[in-house]
Amino acid sequence: MSTLQTLREILEKIPIIDVHEHHIPEILHAPDIGLLQLLRQSYAGWAVARPYALPSERRGSDPMLDSQGDATWEDIRLFVEDRGSNHFVRHMVQAILDLHAPGQLEINASNWEAIDARIRKHRGLSWSAELLRKSNVSAVITDCYTDPLLDPAPSLGSSYKSVLRINALACGWHPESRDHNGNCAFELLGRIGCRPDAFEDYVAGLSQLLSGMPARNQVGLKNALAYDRDLHFGVPSIQQAREVWGTAVPDDHQQKAFGDWVVNHLCELAAQRDLPMQMHVGTGIIRGSHPLNVAPLVERHPKTRFLLMHLAYPWSRDLLGMAFVYRNIWIDLTWSLLLSPSHFKLALHEAIEILPDESRLMIGGDNWHAEETWATMRLARRLIAEVLSEKVEQGYFRLADAERLGRKILHENARRFFGL
Repeated sequence: MSTLQTLREILEKIPIIDVHEHHIPEILHAPDIGLLQLLRQSYAGWAVARPYALPSERRGSDPMLDSQGDATWEDIRLFVEDRGSNHFVRHMVQAILDLHAPGQLEINASNWEAIDARIRKHRGLSWSAELLRKSNVSAVITDCYTDPLLDPAPSLGSSYKSVLRINALACGWHPESRDHNGNCAFELLGRIGCRPDAFEDYVAGLSQLLSGMPARNQVGLKNALAYDRDLHFGVPSIQQAREVWGTAVPDDHQQKAFGDWVVNHLCELAAQRDLPMQMHVGTGIIRGSHPLNVAPLVERHPKTRFLLMHLAYPWSRDLLGMAFVYRNIWIDLTWSLLLSPSHFKLALHEAIEILPDESRLMIGGDNWHAEETWATMRLARRLIAEVLSEKVEQGYFRLADAERLGRKILHENARRFFGL
């Protein structure tokens, strides 16, 4: 048996702790999901329409969630023919074929309606749970951005934990201010019985939100502000934040000052409570999402554990350099393998060689639907096995070293990092 085959069999048996999904009850279990919705509400949809707006743009709704009537072949053709070389598309199309049309080689004008009908028969909690079981996923950490206070266990299952997305809090200078997902800090605070009439009340509410996280099965914070603003979080000034609070329409400088203070304050609270901070780096509002922008924040908070996400594409080498210098950085490999398997493998080879210890790497799916999660976990096992086998064949590793690291990436690192 080849080294690659041996490692693939070993990794297949390791249960994955999936550190990042967007499993949202009203989307994951929606009864009216068909072929077009699976394509739109996966990363294949990003090839057709970017779901977030840039600062220069305005949009009325999220194109991933828009309802546009009954699907037609022309809707499907936009994916499978016009964008058929894009890996997001190829990955999702292959997953749909393997799960809902085994033995067929493509989605075409003759078979798409039958595939759509089969997809519609497999919806709901039991189907999602079955795909997680087939994926050998033992635990999932979800970022439910439609409800940052979600306790996922009642609606998604006991294997789920969640993170508290902080975007609305960093944009909470006024009762009507909202983040790019439409979340309002004042509404979130109101749900835990906090009615901030003064800035000091708001600050106390932040602590109260974090104190309630264990009861909500929340195991970390999530900073996705790369979709709202740049990632340079300056030296915090509580006086500036206090002056901005209550302003209906602060200017850009004031918004940044308020968000800078809130993010820094939440990093302090996270360190005190030993809560990790996930942070989206790379892409997003791309002119401000370079990972080096967060270096001052990471350096300012050496006791806060940062899990920087997505290999910071397209700046993966910069991220790896940061993770070598700052020993409070861990790396989430999520999403990068869906964007480009070739880039993922190259970056993982370098990460293995550069990172200071074997605790630093974790994996997740970053998906909305269980079909895409199933396919992503399959792809992750394959690509990680390929990289590890290449390391063995090159003489860099022994087989036992590769097996040990593979177990850490898929399971052990996340279990320890999140205290599961």
